Amino acid sequence: MLIDTHSHIYSEDFTHDRDEALQRAYDSGVKKIILPNIDSGSIRHMLDLSDAYPHFCYPLMGLHPTSVDEDYKEELQAVEYWLEKRKFYGIGEIGIDLYWDTKFKNEQIDAFRHQLKLAKSENLPVVIHVRDSFEETYKIVKEEQDGTLKGVFHCFTGSEKEAKKVIDVGFFLGIGGVLTFKNSDLSQTISEIKLENLILETDSPYLAPVPKRGKRNESSYLVYVAQKVADVYNVPLTQVAEITTANARKLFEI
Repeated sequence: MLIDTHSHIYSEDFTHDRDEALQRAYDSGVKKIILPNIDSGSIRHMLDLSDAYPHFCYPLMGLHPTSVDEDYKEELQAVEYWLEKRKFYGIGEIGIDLYWDTKFKNEQIDAFRHQLKLAKSENLPVVIHVRDSFEETYKIVKEEQDGTLKGVFHCFTGSEKEAKKVIDVGFFLGIGGVLTFKNSDLSQTISEIKLENLILETDSPYLAPVPKRGKRNESSYLVYVAQKVADVYNVPLTQVAEITTANARKLFEI
């Protein structure tokens, strides 16, 4: 059994074959999928899917950094509204993204810190998006870590030094399709840390692993990531599944 800890399978990319994609995931051994939110525009689609598959799809609530703009405080109010209205399994995806634009950097930082505090008050894990912003993101997490903050640095692609910083602050590394890319150093990086520090993800519909690279990613492709992890550690695939699934269950309490 595998758990895809990060999938946007509720997105428009799956409009024509969502049920089939979910069936393919289940048939491939992916028995649970975590759904991170983007912003107020994605909530209804995400919740409709999790309501249709309540023992398969588990929703998170949060504001993605690339959706932070002048109206971010209204978006945060929507996050708080929904957290009071129903059950969620984490706060996400949140973080800092300085790849596309730095115009709203200060607003991203404020929104990120606000949501970390929300997570602590709600006793929920956080799913953190980091792009061209590791030092800024890590600094805030370290400042907010009071022993109760928990979560994952999603789609981790950093260095061994950064990986150890993440682990030292009490977080998991989310490993996805980038691990299978020929030009990636991620295999070397994770070989220096323990398998017990990893959870697996697809980030579908993005970042499809080899041999599906360039195509729309989906949760069934998590098996390729898991197999690559098994190859890196030279352990059976069943051991990777057992450890990473236990980690995901513990983190998201599912």
